[in-house]
Amino acid sequence: MPNPMNPLIVQSDKSVLLEVDNPKYEDARDSLARFAELVKSPEYVHTYRITPLSLWNAAAMGMSAREVVDALQEFAKYPIPSNISKDVIEYMGRYGQLTLEKIGEDMVLVAADEELAIEIWQSKGVRAHIIEPVDRKTFLVDPAKRGFLKQALIEIGHPVEDLAGYVEGEPLHFDLREETLSGNEFGLRDYQQDAVDTFYAGGGVKGGSGVVVLPCGAGKTMVGIGAMHKLQTSTIILCPNTVAVRQWIAELLDKTTLTEDEIGEYTGDRKEIRPVTVATYQILTFRKSREHDFEHFEIFNARPWGLTIYDEVHLLPAPVFRVTANLQATRRLGLTATLVREDEREEEVFSLIGPKRFDMPWKMLENKGWIATAVCYEIRIELPEKMRRKYAVTEDRRKYRIAAENPKKIGIIKQIVNYHEGDNILVIGMYIRQLKAIAEELDVPLITGKTSNEDRQKLYRAFGEGREKVLVVSKVANFAIDLPDANVAIQVSGTFGSRQEEAQRLGRLLRPKSDGSYARFYSIVTKDTRDMEFAAKRQLFLTEQGYQYVIASEDEYIWEKPPELFFQ
Repeated sequence: MPNPMNPLIVQSDKSVLLEVDNPKYEDARDSLARFAELVKSPEYVHTYRITPLSLWNAAAMGMSAREVVDALQEFAKYPIPSNISKDVIEYMGRYGQLTLEKIGEDMVLVAADEELAIEIWQSKGVRAHIIEPVDRKTFLVDPAKRGFLKQALIEIGHPVEDLAGYVEGEPLHFDLREETLSGNEFGLRDYQQDAVDTFYAGGGVKGGSGVVVLPCGAGKTMVGIGAMHKLQTSTIILCPNTVAVRQWIAELLDKTTLTEDEIGEYTGDRKEIRPVTVATYQILTFRKSREHDFEHFEIFNARPWGLTIYDEVHLLPAPVFRVTANLQATRRLGLTATLVREDEREEEVFSLIGPKRFDMPWKMLENKGWIATAVCYEIRIELPEKMRRKYAVTEDRRKYRIAAENPKKIGIIKQIVNYHEGDNILVIGMYIRQLKAIAEELDVPLITGKTSNEDRQKLYRAFGEGREKVLVVSKVANFAIDLPDANVAIQVSGTFGSRQEEAQRLGRLLRPKSDGSYARFYSIVTKDTRDMEFAAKRQLFLTEQGYQYVIASEDEYIWEKPPELFFQ
């Protein structure tokens, strides 16, 4: 019940304010994360928003409207506005009111009542994907329009529960190894098995499509392999880059009985289609010009696939959404550390890949030792006097680059690198000129988009084996690379306010450390500039996951203070 000592203020516009300096802050934050989205996170009060999509994802994971309202009431400082409970019940009640089903050979859309059916029929966008009414609550649907119908319905605020089933695909029998080829004991962790089982749902129509959300380092690839093993069917795996493709292939060979002849690489370098085919988003979206077709989309028709895995589903390119709309008869598994998309197309992930099926909070995995304990620092430095006038008179869209490339950052980087001598350090940024200067100053290798895949893999291998202790990397290192021994990251510039990028960059450090040591994530930002503004936006996702940034100025030498100080 409302209590002045509670941390939440629930407002009628569906925004929720959470007081950070409150004994119940962590419990309230963890509860909110199940059904609300973090909007901003300044020092003392964080703002969340309850949206239809956040409520539908909660409903898809089995949460009831009553549980949402009870959670708000448990932590509310003041009485909850009357419209909030009604809106939560209304929106969550919509999930499951429309279902796609198979009746004999026909696919039909079934509404829970006649009033809803009338509303659906009145929408021209929806009616374009319906063949004809069957009765007052049922519509005949063209199976080829299945995905487009789901998109059209969610656009008018009505999510569909897809119970129309899947094709089984070409059988592919293999086992998981109890001991990997590299000689390590292997088995899915409890939460990985739970994620697989939730996605599979006993093989019935209520499972088989959706998204599993796990932090980097928690073994999303293992969840994908577990789903493949459950289904025993030919699988196409889509990845953000060639390095990720080869890491998937290496993991499959190491941890399953699949052979090299059964796994194909489909990238710019090779075009192999086999029972398990691992491809990049880049090759799929390649076309000679805007007038030409996406020639590599044919891969989806090359075999009777039974499962499509979307690695880093939050990066799914728009053209792949288009082809995914045609793949609704194939089971679909999305893997990601964050459902946040910078293009705000989360609803398309929901309708075409499926709702969120499993989500394990980062801090819970950290507390259990499955991912490393991380300390996040923001070091704020001054813009040199000679650059301040240039910054002031520069047009807005160029201000960020000036602040991000602040030359004073190099001095701080050198101090941090020297302090962490012997650690495995990544220096990460987005501006190549800046990264070249840093690499030259530190006399260490630089990896950019122009570095060949072969050279990238050699450097990653050298880093993993301890022959290179520091790498300077551009955005190519954000996604799906496995650097298990990295324990320090220094971020010097980022993609403006990209929350997903912040999550991915911290994720490079989260593989558990053999000695149980802390991972350290430093962001160096220029005070009172767009650099600091964008840093605050990037931090949103990590704040939602329970991480707090230690804020310090350049002369505080925060890196020299024991991390334990910040966990008291």
